[in-house]
Amino acid sequence: MAIGWKLHGDGKTLAPGEVVAPDERLSWDRTVGLGAQHVVAMFGATFVFPILMGLNPQLAIMMSGIATILFLLIVQNKVPSYLGTSASFVGGVAAIRAQGGDSSDVTGAILVAGLVLVAIGVAIHFLGSRVLNEVLPPAVTGAVVMLIGFNLAPVVANTYWPQDQWVALLVMVFVIVLSVAVGGFIGRIAIFLGLVFGYLLSWLFDQIFGQITAFNAGTGEIDTHWRVVFDSVKSAAWIGFPDKTVIGPDGSEIAGYHAPTFSGAFILLVLPAVIALVAENAGHVKAVSEMTGTDLDPVMGRAIAADGVGTVLASAVGGSPTTTYAENIGVMAATRVYSTAAYYVAAIVAILFGLCPKFGALVASTPGGVLGGITVVLYGMIGLLGAKIWIENRIDFANPINLVPLAAGIIVAIGNVSLKITDDFSLSGIALGTIIAVAGWHLARAVAPPHLKERLRTERTARV
Repeated sequence: MAIGWKLHGDGKTLAPGEVVAPDERLSWDRTVGLGAQHVVAMFGATFVFPILMGLNPQLAIMMSGIATILFLLIVQNKVPSYLGTSASFVGGVAAIRAQGGDSSDVTGAILVAGLVLVAIGVAIHFLGSRVLNEVLPPAVTGAVVMLIGFNLAPVVANTYWPQDQWVALLVMVFVIVLSVAVGGFIGRIAIFLGLVFGYLLSWLFDQIFGQITAFNAGTGEIDTHWRVVFDSVKSAAWIGFPDKTVIGPDGSEIAGYHAPTFSGAFILLVLPAVIALVAENAGHVKAVSEMTGTDLDPVMGRAIAADGVGTVLASAVGGSPTTTYAENIGVMAATRVYSTAAYYVAAIVAILFGLCPKFGALVASTPGGVLGGITVVLYGMIGLLGAKIWIENRIDFANPINLVPLAAGIIVAIGNVSLKITDDFSLSGIALGTIIAVAGWHLARAVAPPHLKERLRTERTARV
């Protein structure tokens, strides 16, 4: 049974230039493999960002799966996407905790931000995507997609790659060769196989060369350690729900599931993240639309609202905010498979992961060098999708309206530049870069002389 998805061809092969559409699927064994690859792509960040926000990563994984299923249902299976933990809230959450807020204050503020995102999505749905297209034209959405991808470069350079540069390099080469030279289904799951290869390679290096002296992400220092450490895996339970939030023996909070509380001051600290989420979701829909050759503007509002619903649901039980995951755009670009069936598989697997602390510990113990080799490919592919949007929409960068503000926004995001608003609140990275790109483009258009505005209209006409 297709269960809502048409079988693409023989379900086994893709001809050059062919893609598997959202309402299609490959054979179920291949769909499960692709779902696993999406899990690999989202798992690291979905696990890490909750830790940075002081929230429970096991709960975040479980709720990300539930939120993804809700997203796919709301968008009527037209937009393939995984809802992982959003990084856009990390700065606001840090500000809340700096002012004495606890996890309940954090999730309460995030829940309200999710409601605002739902309202924006509903408004776009009823007013039409043309409203969003006016605010976020292709020049801007391309910039947003690009800065979301390239903003992740420091994560590779400063966190993953230094942990084991040679393993990272070999994994990167492995993924490139497998993706291009091998082809077929094996080539399409190159990221997942790169993870397995890297894990085995790291274990082999431990046996041959012994411990490595390098940056240790766990301690934040350079020390001597094994590449593969299974201590946390051995001590973790096979089956179990996340614990309730409690106060540890040292007086510090150990986050788990909990009910949110609400504070107007704390809510204001995270609301700017909504701007980034709108841009991220719009960029995601635009990117998928470009890759599949399908007009997804009619479901733009649904997608934005669905992300808001996911954030509301997750934060209501103490989980992390959600967003469409840029990492998974890279997987789709590499595999040319946009089937939502693979995302249902990924969501179900994520829920099972959330109920299995041991497997979560296993994936969390993936050597940093392995992630360095994988993410250097994925993150770069995300950024280049922004350039693809520009090229296919014939964006004229000889026009300063497009060139100057977008250049500024991209550099601000890539450099993770911060703008201090008050002693307790600042904008930085993706959020600030997005605001500069969006607001800067509209400012440039407003003050531009008539001949530059005419070139902009000509550019728009050429796309049509």
